[in-house]
Amino acid sequence: MTHYQKIMKKIEDNTEVVGVIGLGYVGLPLAVTFARNGVQVLGFEKSTKKADKVNKAENYIGDVSDSDLVKVVKETRKLSATTDFSRIKECDAILICVPTPLDHFKKPDMTYIASSCTDIGKYMKPGTFISLESTTYPTTTENFMKPIIEKESGLKEGDGFWLCFSPERVDPGNIDYKTDNTPKVFGAIGKEAQDIAQAVYSKAIKYLHVVSSPRAAEMVKILENTYRLINISLINELALLAGKMDIDIWEVIDAAKTKPYGFQAFYPGPGIGGHCIPLDPFYLEHIAKLYNFDLSMIHTAGAINDLMPYRMMNKIAFALNRHKKAMNGSKILFMGIAYKPNIDDARESPALLVMQEVAKKGSVVLYHDPYINEVTDEKGNYYKGEQLTDELLSSVDCVVFTTNHDCFDVKHIVEKSKLVVDTRNAVKNVQIETDKVFKL
Repeated sequence: MTHYQKIMKKIEDNTEVVGVIGLGYVGLPLAVTFARNGVQVLGFEKSTKKADKVNKAENYIGDVSDSDLVKVVKETRKLSATTDFSRIKECDAILICVPTPLDHFKKPDMTYIASSCTDIGKYMKPGTFISLESTTYPTTTENFMKPIIEKESGLKEGDGFWLCFSPERVDPGNIDYKTDNTPKVFGAIGKEAQDIAQAVYSKAIKYLHVVSSPRAAEMVKILENTYRLINISLINELALLAGKMDIDIWEVIDAAKTKPYGFQAFYPGPGIGGHCIPLDPFYLEHIAKLYNFDLSMIHTAGAINDLMPYRMMNKIAFALNRHKKAMNGSKILFMGIAYKPNIDDARESPALLVMQEVAKKGSVVLYHDPYINEVTDEKGNYYKGEQLTDELLSSVDCVVFTTNHDCFDVKHIVEKSKLVVDTRNAVKNVQIETDKVFKL
């Protein structure tokens, strides 16, 4: 029996073991989804704290339900976690869900992927299927992962193991689309790898879409988020122009989206946050340089996005000035520091960047976010969230809406505040005094 026949038989008999490397925002929901569908899952984590939490069924990811985690860990025992990467040899399929950050020069940091590939190569058994889910630049699977795994294992891709790329599509806080019902794209090297990928992923995910190669699948993820970066940056720039022309950009967007074709609404804000849109397009810019190709549109969109926190600082300074206040010495309360509404994720949050800039100008910076009790920004500045009280609202010189959480009583906040800067159109349903509220 060949390695291909063996793994396909295990999948058919539901006796395969799926390993998930990295139990964060992508890996834990994926692991739980497989386990919930009766697949034996072994999660791998460098963090002892995370592994222990999983094994105690203590949830730390908002998109995973507590009851689902308890069920697959305590009841069916389909999911367990370990920090012992030698146990990779127990797995038939391995899904890599590790971070892929950019460095300070906006170049891909491949450390986590390289480490995962080294561990897999050292410990995997012959006949293992490997799929990368982490966002990266096209050609990573074939030109970066494959040589590392072949060198460490002494095996050849297509014979001793198979490779695939399937981009994660996690949207934290989305109540309609979760891991199991979000269509999944994958591209594998060769027909056997494609068949195995189809068989593995179909156990947990309803809709699969195959593309011809890993590099095509890698480009899919980049396209999705580059599209959003460019359109959000465009609307941010138009919002700034509209403000100078005394035009309400939100009114313009609402009118434009009545067109039933040819237009999709994007909304302005203090910048773009999260683990995808601000980062992913620059993976493509990195690889494009190797082909002597200049992606000027991505570069320009990134520059617009990078400037938004500074422009929001200027907006706050302008609003304070209209109230005969200097930014230096003013107390400024930021409402919401998560990168999007109704989640506890502050990764790449533009709110933190605006806070940094305001603090540089001598302001006393405070924040309230019901989802995030404390935070440390990229500069190492630590902030502890404030309890929202009428006394706090009336004591600060300016309140800035940087995240429009649904739980905010905007009308009450505006009434109790001296001055409001709204970067998210939070006040859209509130009757406001012209000189009290300043909108992006």
